[in-house]
Amino acid sequence: MGYLAGSISFARVITRLAAPGVDLTKLQVQLENSTQTEAVGIVGANAASMVLGPRLGLIVALLDMLKVVLPMVVFRWLYPDHYYHMIVSVVGLVGHNWPIFYHFKGGRGFAVIFGSFIVLDWIGAILCTLGGLAIGMMIIGNTMIAYLSWLWLMIPWMAWQEGRAGLVYALVINLIFVLATIPEIKIMIRMRREGTYQAYMNGLYNSSPRWRGMKKMTDRIWLLSPLFHRK
Repeated sequence: MGYLAGSISFARVITRLAAPGVDLTKLQVQLENSTQTEAVGIVGANAASMVLGPRLGLIVALLDMLKVVLPMVVFRWLYPDHYYHMIVSVVGLVGHNWPIFYHFKGGRGFAVIFGSFIVLDWIGAILCTLGGLAIGMMIIGNTMIAYLSWLWLMIPWMAWQEGRAGLVYALVINLIFVLATIPEIKIMIRMRREGTYQAYMNGLYNSSPRWRGMKKMTDRIWLLSPLFHRK
């Protein structure tokens, strides 16, 4: 049930309704100051926002959260003394990233993970997110760190709150996320070799409302910016 619910691609559904002629699997990012383009390769809320704008992108993210949150709540209510709701979360994330309905081409699962985290521990979800943003934006001054570090903070938090089961859950979630990002990692490695990495990242910032907003915020609140030279 969790896998089938996770396999529903609301990014595709909403895009098909709002922009029928767009195929998210063929979405391209144009490198800054270049005619070269690179395939996004990920079909999720962020890809949808690049086509539909931030409002519809947010709706996609909320629906992606709910498709796993609702089964989790049901199983938690039916079996309060077991960890079935955690299993639903894990396989729901697998379904989102590798959906059976769409030839196993999905997203990375940020919304799915965050929604699951809220069900498990809403205080931890808020604190880890704020902590990750503070570390990435205010201290390190790196948008990517700000984007990812809440996932890493989930590991010690869940271990503290849920013990061994929480630790295993958080580690598995992070592993699934890393596996889903392998195509992007390969692109970035190739871009670094070709010397086009910065142009690709700037093109991504220009194309994605989420990345663009986070970069602007990082540039504004990075406390150590006077001490470093940033390209």
